[in-house]
Amino acid sequence: MHSKDAVIAIYGPTASGKTALSLALCEQLDCEIISVDSALIYRGMDIGTAKPSAEEQNLVPHHLLDIRDPAETYSAADFQKDALALIDDIQQRGKVPLLVGGTMLYFKALLEGLSHLPESDTSVREKLTAELHEKGLTELHNRLQEVDPTSAKRIHPNDPQRILRALEVYEIAGKPLTELTRERHGQLTKPIYQFAVAPVDRKVLHQRIEQRFDHMLAQPFKEEVATLFARPDLHPDLPSIRSVGYRQMWQHLAGELSYDEMRERGIIATRQLAKRQMTWLRGWPGVHWLETGDLNMQAKVMTAMQQPAEIFNSKD
Repeated sequence: MHSKDAVIAIYGPTASGKTALSLALCEQLDCEIISVDSALIYRGMDIGTAKPSAEEQNLVPHHLLDIRDPAETYSAADFQKDALALIDDIQQRGKVPLLVGGTMLYFKALLEGLSHLPESDTSVREKLTAELHEKGLTELHNRLQEVDPTSAKRIHPNDPQRILRALEVYEIAGKPLTELTRERHGQLTKPIYQFAVAPVDRKVLHQRIEQRFDHMLAQPFKEEVATLFARPDLHPDLPSIRSVGYRQMWQHLAGELSYDEMRERGIIATRQLAKRQMTWLRGWPGVHWLETGDLNMQAKVMTAMQQPAEIFNSKD
């Protein structure tokens, strides 16, 4: 590996082969894996998330698995903070941080940074709401045009919620929303090697998704979700229960879907997730693409890492 302080990232849609590649790489490099997956963070959600097995976790240290109860939430900002701390810790111990996952929102927060927008202020919001009722929406949109023309152009004149929020931000921060959104904080400043794993043929990905879903159903997945379903503090609006597969099995347990409908909808939802992941990845800068099932994939990664790693630049 050319750049000693570099981080490695492996992206890819669900069921593309990220886990297998990451474990193979760890046999050659002294890595620790940082999971970049918004479902793997939850305890008691193992089968439906294809969580690395105890054996795999014994082979290589894994981080950001089982760090939240399904009743809790975990934001992109939480991930950014945790991942930056882990990267420093892993490198201080002389090892290589390997980021693996498909939650592109987390990768975006880590590599591009996050904008710091002020929290909502009740008194400011009440004042603006009163003005809305008194003077009308057109008047507020005109004011937004004066203080933040870019936001005014982007926000529809008939969208009171977003107009009020943009004006609220300006009143609290003294800066337009557009400017604050441009200011990014907490992005990774270390060089990074970026790889994406995916099949060239979409049909292959669809087959792999269907096989994985059926493999999941052949395991005690229904029992895993039934344990969650029995908890009075969990409900379908939580991010954990909205995870692909869990939502559909929850609906089946609630009597809203038959078993066959649950399976069909689960597979379709997984395909839709993979499509969103691929769309995001195609627009992502600086990525080396690898094909799922390529027997020389590992060698291609090692060859690519003979070149210097680069600091991430979203404007590539």
